[in-house]
Amino acid sequence: MISLKNVLLINAASSGATGAGLAVAGNFVANLFGVSQPYAFWGVGIFLVAFAILVFLEGFKNSASPGRVQLIITLDILWVVGSLVIVVFQLFDLTALGYVLISGVGLWVAAMAWLQIQGLKTMESEK
Repeated sequence: MISLKNVLLINAASSGATGAGLAVAGNFVANLFGVSQPYAFWGVGIFLVAFAILVFLEGFKNSASPGRVQLIITLDILWVVGSLVIVVFQLFDLTALGYVLISGVGLWVAAMAWLQIQGLKTMESEK
């Protein structure tokens, strides 16, 4: 199984790349989603960059803080729940591609959360 440290670094890299992409290309992404204003994409992008910094810093520690890892897991789970609500209830009248992209990212984030949970369990059992 992949180590908690590596999962955190992968989560940080993917969150940071997604966030930077949304912050820089918000207009383009808004068009893909069928939305006229890019503000929400810019906001999500900035949030993801900040989240990535938090995760990156935790991933580079010699010993991750269980409390911070739990916070990261909680934020990932909230992302998954939010994505599920948007897709299931077809909120915001997005394009089909928009819902597919939200679903794909939601699945990726769910995988990150699951792997982090497993890593946290391993870390706590080694104490």
